Amino acid sequence: MTTPMKIDFVSDVSCPWCAIGLHALERALAALQGTVTAEITLQPFELNPDMPPAGQEVAAYLHERYGMSAAQLAQNSEAIRARGAEEGFTFRMDRRTHIYNTFDAHRLLHWAAPSGRQLALKHALLKAYFEDGRNPGAHDVLLDCVEAAGLDRTEAQAVLASDAHAEAVRAREQFYQAHGIRSVPAIIINDRHLIEGGQPAHVFEAALRRLAETASQ
Repeated sequence: MTTPMKIDFVSDVSCPWCAIGLHALERALAALQGTVTAEITLQPFELNPDMPPAGQEVAAYLHERYGMSAAQLAQNSEAIRARGAEEGFTFRMDRRTHIYNTFDAHRLLHWAAPSGRQLALKHALLKAYFEDGRNPGAHDVLLDCVEAAGLDRTEAQAVLASDAHAEAVRAREQFYQAHGIRSVPAIIINDRHLIEGGQPAHVFEAALRRLAETASQ
């Protein structure tokens, strides 16, 4: 007997720990086949909502926001690369030169949700940014990701040319902020249980297994 679970994955496209956390969560769910069935819904969170379209150079941004030195940046980048490799995700930190605005990416993710291709679009966006070094706020990049995810490019282009889904995305962002979400990834199980951060797959697996066991009692 399998236990159904509702999983809301709150994250940003430009967040490396969100990429790590998503891949780890999916690995955990694969290991729990036959025990847990889960529906993952991606929810929006912007780390840099005021970032201009041109973005900001990574080193300057991290120094300005966190006081990170060049040596600390290199150490942090290597830690992220290594953790990504553990979860099966490739980071090309040398190609990630800038931090960008991701609001339009979130609008497209919201648009994609009813299609069942939302996760595929998220993976395409993460690859475009962290592996290929492309701007996940640029419309040509977003449309390439839409096609890679098996979604309709023309429909997506119409979304980007309008303010479609902007109000809904803002509302979801405000909802999670009002409920205390200040950092991502934040993984919310059945609207009740919170797992924070880019945890290893075995941590997600253990937590989900405990919840499944509790639900079956």
